[in-house]
Amino acid sequence: MSFLQTLFDKGLISRKESERLSQVKKDNEPLYLTAVRMGVVSEDDYLAAASEFFRIGITDILPEDYEAGAFSGLAHTFLEEHLVFPLSGGPREILLVVHDPLCARTLDVLGRFYPGRSLRLLLAREETIRGWIRTHFGGSEAPAEESGDDGVGTDIEGLRDLASEAPIIKAVNQILTRAVEIGASDIHIEPFADRVQVRFRADGLLYDHESLPKRMLQGVTTRIKIMSQLDISERRLPQDGRIQIKIAGKNIDLRVSTLPVMYGESIVLRILDKQSISFSLGSLGFPDRELDAFNRLIRQPYGIILVTGPTGSGKTTTLYSALNDINSSDKKIITVEDPVEYELEGINQVQVNKVSGLTFTKGLRSIVRQDPDVILIGEIRDQETAEIAIQSALTGHLVFSTLHTNNAAGAVTRLMEMGAEDYLLASSIIGIMAQRLVRVLCPACKEVYDVPVELRPRFGFDPSGDARVFRPKGCSRCAQTGYKGRVAIFELLEINDEIREIILLKRSTAELTAAGLRAGMRLLRDDGLDKVRRGVTSIEEMIRVTGM
Repeated sequence: MSFLQTLFDKGLISRKESERLSQVKKDNEPLYLTAVRMGVVSEDDYLAAASEFFRIGITDILPEDYEAGAFSGLAHTFLEEHLVFPLSGGPREILLVVHDPLCARTLDVLGRFYPGRSLRLLLAREETIRGWIRTHFGGSEAPAEESGDDGVGTDIEGLRDLASEAPIIKAVNQILTRAVEIGASDIHIEPFADRVQVRFRADGLLYDHESLPKRMLQGVTTRIKIMSQLDISERRLPQDGRIQIKIAGKNIDLRVSTLPVMYGESIVLRILDKQSISFSLGSLGFPDRELDAFNRLIRQPYGIILVTGPTGSGKTTTLYSALNDINSSDKKIITVEDPVEYELEGINQVQVNKVSGLTFTKGLRSIVRQDPDVILIGEIRDQETAEIAIQSALTGHLVFSTLHTNNAAGAVTRLMEMGAEDYLLASSIIGIMAQRLVRVLCPACKEVYDVPVELRPRFGFDPSGDARVFRPKGCSRCAQTGYKGRVAIFELLEINDEIREIILLKRSTAELTAAGLRAGMRLLRDDGLDKVRRGVTSIEEMIRVTGM
């Protein structure tokens, strides 16, 4: 029986947990040590099981008269890397303290270093061994990041105990619950010198929620890491994880990102509320003309449709809505995403996994052999991705993707800068849509006012005519912000013969935009101003989003 099997039999690791652990296991790291590192198995339970299985003792005491000089030939870097400490030695035997009794490579090296002598083992906690090495072999001091203000350091069991304290659990639960209640899209937990600042992003803007005492930082951070199955001992590198949780009767997905900063780790949780989002083109705020045109484009048999805009402008929601709209039993739809934000019924979604080598490019090259009708590429990031998208469109596939550009026409220039050929772009792209999200005025408290005469021409109003619009006021229903929810504004460029000719001639973005306007395209600001006139949003919000 293997030691790992013993951990299974004792119920310390489940088969399901072992599958997850194998995905985050470091090179040459045994699965049982991954379980300890990830906090699935406590270090004390691991040592007790190893002591019983291998029939070796556990120690945490070093003799007062310990002499490291007897082992002067051993470098502290070797001892630290392999977590081994020489305790005593004689002509026939060397007594070693180890963290992993199955460290065959380490024992082989030491066996050759001490020929003719047998090696006997004792077990100890990782931090105990590192401390002895630093003290007696001149190893490097523990980095400042290894120790928090609470003094817990990288003691895994201590971190787990801290994260299990009632005040920590309550604080985390309250933060998550309140964020979901107010409809926040993100939670930011930011450590500073004297406090831990919690902020929510709601309707695109960040708001202060509360400040926590600095002493709670380590517990809150560890609690979130445990919930998202991250490495609780790793504080010097960014990590990404995921939490599935039920809050107020809703099934919520949380995408978790940690980032080491000056005073600890900054944590951002993206809230994905599956039950409150509706992937319907009709609910996104399309004007009638643009909705009809976009509906026509997404039902074409082949070609590239691009959606552009900055991060957080709703591009993914628009694309998911388009796929949901055209999904049927006679179409095979495959997506390649990083990450997959929402699961779509009846659609094959591929999650990019750089750790395992599944990149955007590899995923795309594979899915084109899966006989798809429609392909969604999460984002065109480089020349190779662009070329695969173009070739897919030219060989009879409908391709959806996104780009980060300020307007619709700018997408063509951006693809050329990536190295895409003009004649291929002219032949493959059928439509480009730019979009932004604007906050919707709270219907309970918005108030009417007249646009000042001197500002009316700037916003398309007749100086002598009616210029009544609405502005935010603030009430309890909108948390005093004056806004509740968001809606998109759009700019749709359909590719016609004139625009194809301009692309082939490599003309400027301005000329592409002018050609689009001649064909009936409305700019982002035009759609936005229409929503201002209809009382959907405010002039201030339009200026904030479009910079007009």
